[in-house]
Amino acid sequence: MHTGTRTLPFLAAIALTFGLTQCAKKTETAVLTTAPNVPPPIQRSTAAHVIVNLETREVTGTLSDGVQYTFWTFGGTVPGPMIRVREGDDVEFHLSNHPTSKMPHNIDLHAVTGPGGGAASSFTAPGHSSQFSFKAMNPGLYVYHCATAPVGMHIANGMYGLILVEPSGGLPSVDKEFYIMQSEFYTKGKFGEGGLQAFDMDKAVHEQPEYVVFNGSVGAIAGDKALKAKVGDRVRIYIGNGGPNLISSFHVIGEIFDKVYQEGGIKVSQEQVQTTLVPAGGSAMTEFRVDVPGTFILVDHSIFRTFNKGSLGMLKVEGPEDKNIYSGKQSDTVYLPEGGAIQSIKEAQEAQKPLSRDESIAAGKIVYTQVCMACHQANGEGMPNAFPPLAKSDFLMKDKQRAIRIVMNGLQGEVVVNGNKYNSVMPALGLKDADIANALNYVRNTWGNSAPDTITPAEVKALRK
Repeated sequence: MHTGTRTLPFLAAIALTFGLTQCAKKTETAVLTTAPNVPPPIQRSTAAHVIVNLETREVTGTLSDGVQYTFWTFGGTVPGPMIRVREGDDVEFHLSNHPTSKMPHNIDLHAVTGPGGGAASSFTAPGHSSQFSFKAMNPGLYVYHCATAPVGMHIANGMYGLILVEPSGGLPSVDKEFYIMQSEFYTKGKFGEGGLQAFDMDKAVHEQPEYVVFNGSVGAIAGDKALKAKVGDRVRIYIGNGGPNLISSFHVIGEIFDKVYQEGGIKVSQEQVQTTLVPAGGSAMTEFRVDVPGTFILVDHSIFRTFNKGSLGMLKVEGPEDKNIYSGKQSDTVYLPEGGAIQSIKEAQEAQKPLSRDESIAAGKIVYTQVCMACHQANGEGMPNAFPPLAKSDFLMKDKQRAIRIVMNGLQGEVVVNGNKYNSVMPALGLKDADIANALNYVRNTWGNSAPDTITPAEVKALRK
């Protein structure tokens, strides 16, 4: 097309104006934080030119106690760093692929309006860097992930994170903000099987993960790594789901979400929510006020994932109790639905049939499977930072009477098991004397434990006095 010479000065003026506009914007480098930390709220009232520097790196790390995995990562962590920008910002994105990487990588930011969310412009070979830019047009909480083929494998190996595009007016202020991302890992070995585990494509295709975790590993936000708040704090959780396959049923046991920003949008979509769904490749923001102290458990309420695959976290809240809101246990009385006489006859009959050592261990296995296995696992290995191991447990084997009292009365407070600290809550289980004796005989003679004696129901009964 022919352009008249008179139009050239006009076009030059437009270009100059655009350049001056770009130069007029403040330039800053984005603050990136590793989970569960969140970048600070943006205080400026105008858009800026924001530079984001992110590196892809393949690293070997811990998936669970004794379990290693070669993660593909953004920033060397799973999930990758959280990014926080403002609506209207011009984002200059630099992606570098570490020279030790074996694979090329790129990034698809769901916040980007453009082909592949930036994937087409960010394909980066090992030892190279790529750059592209985008305008943060749409406020919300968005997932980012690697989109290099095979896409599912790159995501399943740990390549995902969250980017928050704050609305121009900011989000309502809160006291605490946390960054949590759920995801699955598909390993050749079964859950808890030790050593360096390889990725299993067949399990991934059939959506049968061995691990479903928060923030990249079992126990990443439990025990000493638990989230912390104080009574009266307003808490906001930025929850993402890297997938690659499963929907999360995100729930905090003992709390109600006052507000939920569903699917990562910036408008409150629902109030007073018990559990919110977070799709694979999606996100949500939840807000609630903590009114009483204690340890609140974060779970995927597809509940076998929590107690058998690792999706368990903790929020530990300190501060004064409010008995009007939550009393705690007020009584514990005997319940005899069949009447005292009938019950006593039954118990007398049971007492007349003492079990041999082997019979007690066999009966204890049944009790363990029904009552204890959800937390301590089928192999007795427990869950890192959450539930201590019973297998080869120095704590269990050191003091028989202490073990009886724990099963009888529960346990709260810090303990050290096999050199590792645990600070969770075990409730009183309400078991009969015989069930306690049998269960302890089972665990004290299984998974590498070997007890020289057998616990009897009479020993348990004596400790109740």
